[in-house]
Amino acid sequence: MTQDPLTLYKLIVLYMLNKVKFKLTYSQISGFILEKEYTNFITLQQVISDLQDAELIKADTLMNRTYFSITEEGKNTLSYFGSRIGDAIINDIDTFLSEKHLELKNEASITANYYKATSGEYETELIAREKDIELVHIKLSVPTEDMAETICDSWYNKNQKIYKYLMEELF
Repeated sequence: MTQDPLTLYKLIVLYMLNKVKFKLTYSQISGFILEKEYTNFITLQQVISDLQDAELIKADTLMNRTYFSITEEGKNTLSYFGSRIGDAIINDIDTFLSEKHLELKNEASITANYYKATSGEYETELIAREKDIELVHIKLSVPTEDMAETICDSWYNKNQKIYKYLMEELF
C-alpha cells in the first residue's frame, strides 16, 4: 500500500513526541529528520504546521525556542495509524532517542526567559525541571535587555554548576 510521504513524516513526528516524557524542541525534531534525510526543511515546516493546525501537537515558545508536545488527539491518531511507520524508521527513532535521551531531556527541562517589566527593568526567569517537578526557579531583575539575554544564555550553559553551588551553600 502506497502512502503519502507527508503522512509518514507526520507520523514520525507524532511517534517521537509520544515516545518521550518531555517536550522536544523544533531543532531536536528537525535534527533527527534532516540528519536521516527523511525529508527537507521546507517540507518539515509544512508537516509541523499541519500537525499544529489539526491540534495533534501543541507548541510552547520561550525566548527563541519552541517546544512541542503531543496532544490526546495526536496520541489517538498515532494509535490508529502508527503501524504505517516502517520498522526501520521506528528503529532509527528509538536508537536516536535512546542515544540522545539525556541531552534531549536536559535541553527540554532547562528553560530561560526574560521580559520587560512595568518598572522598565528586565525580568529573567530561569527554571530547571526534573520530570514535572521544578528543582529550581530563579527570577532576577536586571537593568538592560543585553544583560537579560546574557543571563538566559548562561543558564543554558551553566545550570548544573549553579544548581550544585546552591545546594552546597544552602545545605
